[in-house]
Amino acid sequence: MHPKISKNNTLLTLFPHLITILSIFSNVAGTLTGGTTFDFQTLTLTSLKFLGDAHMFNNTVRLTGDLPVPNSFAGRVLYNKPIKFRQPESLSPASFKTHFSFRIVDLNVDSIGGGLAFVISPEDGAVGDSGGFLGVPAGAVAVEFDSLMDNEFKDINANHVGLDLDSMVSSKATDLDSVDIDLKSGDSVNSWVEFSGLTQQLNVSVSYSNVKPKLPLLSYSLNLSQYVNDVMYVGFSGSTQGSTEVHSVEWWSFTSFFDDPGSVSQQPPPAPPAAVFMNPAAGSTPAAQTPAAAPPVSNNTLTAHTTQKQSKCHNKLCKEGPGAVAGVVTASAFFLALCAVLFVWVYSKKFKVSKKPDILVSDIFKTPKEFSYKELKLATKCFDSTRVVGHGAFGTVYRGVLSDTNDVVAVKRCSHSGDQGKAEFMSELSIIGTLRHRNLLRLLGWCHEKGEIMLVYDLMPNGSLDKALFESRFTLLWSHRRKILMGVASALAYLHHECENQVIHRDVKASNIMLDEGFNAKLGDFGLARVINQNRSPDPTVAAGTMGYLAPEYLLTGRASEKTDVYSFGAVVLEVASGRRPIEREAVGVGANKPRSSLVDWAWGLHREGRLLEAADPRLGGEFEEREMMKVLLVGLLCSHPDANVRPTMRNVVQMLAGEAEVPLVPRTKPSLSFSTSDLLLNLQDSVSDLNEMVTLSTSSSEHSFNGHGLELV
Repeated sequence: MHPKISKNNTLLTLFPHLITILSIFSNVAGTLTGGTTFDFQTLTLTSLKFLGDAHMFNNTVRLTGDLPVPNSFAGRVLYNKPIKFRQPESLSPASFKTHFSFRIVDLNVDSIGGGLAFVISPEDGAVGDSGGFLGVPAGAVAVEFDSLMDNEFKDINANHVGLDLDSMVSSKATDLDSVDIDLKSGDSVNSWVEFSGLTQQLNVSVSYSNVKPKLPLLSYSLNLSQYVNDVMYVGFSGSTQGSTEVHSVEWWSFTSFFDDPGSVSQQPPPAPPAAVFMNPAAGSTPAAQTPAAAPPVSNNTLTAHTTQKQSKCHNKLCKEGPGAVAGVVTASAFFLALCAVLFVWVYSKKFKVSKKPDILVSDIFKTPKEFSYKELKLATKCFDSTRVVGHGAFGTVYRGVLSDTNDVVAVKRCSHSGDQGKAEFMSELSIIGTLRHRNLLRLLGWCHEKGEIMLVYDLMPNGSLDKALFESRFTLLWSHRRKILMGVASALAYLHHECENQVIHRDVKASNIMLDEGFNAKLGDFGLARVINQNRSPDPTVAAGTMGYLAPEYLLTGRASEKTDVYSFGAVVLEVASGRRPIEREAVGVGANKPRSSLVDWAWGLHREGRLLEAADPRLGGEFEEREMMKVLLVGLLCSHPDANVRPTMRNVVQMLAGEAEVPLVPRTKPSLSFSTSDLLLNLQDSVSDLNEMVTLSTSSSEHSFNGHGLELV
């Protein structure tokens, strides 16, 4: 506990700013020679240039118009600063890596399409023609995603990816049907375009998931220096031809660097981040763009900064070489750091005592924004009961409208103000505040005043998956269910395998999966999450979570691991496919209010009898592919396998759902799980007393067992 924050602590609080300043200037020497790194998380709207029909809509970039009547559009968006693609002295090309996700939605299924392309262009002022030209300007290198078969350009079909080198006749093209990708499916498609200046090899990978396939879909030996100038512009173009296709770019990251040992810039490209770019709750509207004008800055759109630093060196410094430039930059950085230290010292003299005594500064520094109690009270109309949109772990969620921006948000008001509530608050704040993934609910800020603990998130228009499945008047379509499962699997794969320290969610369930306006899944509620150090096994704790989603070994040992999350996800998979809750109660009759067998047990029983497909939700009316439904159900059983060692990793699950890996053979009979007495005692010795306090056995059952029946957590 820190009753006061001293002046020294103020200095410590602001010290990370000094590190940021130093890191920025230490990178300038590298960026002077052309190395560039940016993504949608770090760009501002002024860093993007919109041409033709391109515009912003709900925090995504739309390349073409979105009229419900057939029309011909062409648009282009690009990073508005030139990027160095070739060394003038040696003509050696830069290496680059880019990862982007896009979506093609056809408002009229009978229209004939168009497509979009990732473009490297020598100029930044022109848009190519509509139709089969995809808006690609002359002289460009493009990777096209073509949904229109044009015989003039020798297209192989209306669903392919191709490499265009200063011509719309592709030098190489590959059928996307070969990897079960349909550009017109309306689903988000991920692509990775990578070029090595050393090997002169260009690879293009495509997948529905955000896990890059092991093998590229298209590979081509390319002397890029023949097709690029010293500096080029990168971005996207798209077009329609008498159609109603809408082309949206939802995520983009780009990194370029020179492999030549003689160049200054040798920074390795970062791994493609999986960050949330869309803000469905913002409710922004399309902004019409003139051909050469960037759109106006919006409060709910792209934020932060770009990492590319454009600079001109003095002729003398340029002649003396990169070493002189780096020396000047280092000296400048040192001088600025001294100025920053002086500023912090002067500022600390006037710093007042903090009014948030219970929160560690090091924990809250990395969170997005601190809201005042007054702001959130006004946003929720004094926490009016009519504004309640849901209940999460240890809190009630309200719909709010921020007065300064008119952004619609979700305000989670924690119900526990004691030590337990603070622990959950700090856990959620410290964990999710550092995570960036398109399928994780984005944390906008926090508040800790007047004994209240509150978190602010994007508001999801379609509520929770639980409500969409069981409380909506409309049946959730199978295409939406499939997309939701893929999104949650991708989010868990990110938490388990792509974070610096593994994150175990511990409360994966339908009510913690939120849905945006496009029914994209956003996993939230990290109040029970735990960070696992890579070289340390998880400690035993009190089993936390919701019955029906809890793995059997977790109930017995209290040890949470990535495989306990996998089990919970398996229960979600079966829930989504069957339209049944993990544990349901009889509504009427003799067995009223007694728990049925769990959903997992029920599904295993059907599988044993060879009738697993009968688990499909009857409300779907058979509107699904049986083979795909069977695959999803088998994945659910595999994830809910009693033996944790047999369960797949979430990375494997993503690959199976995306069709990139086969589903292993699932035994017809549900295997039994047994623990030796000695192992059980060793695992329980540190947590048995806590379990006695937290777990009560149902008095309606005479048999006390750990099979999910009659066990209740309070």
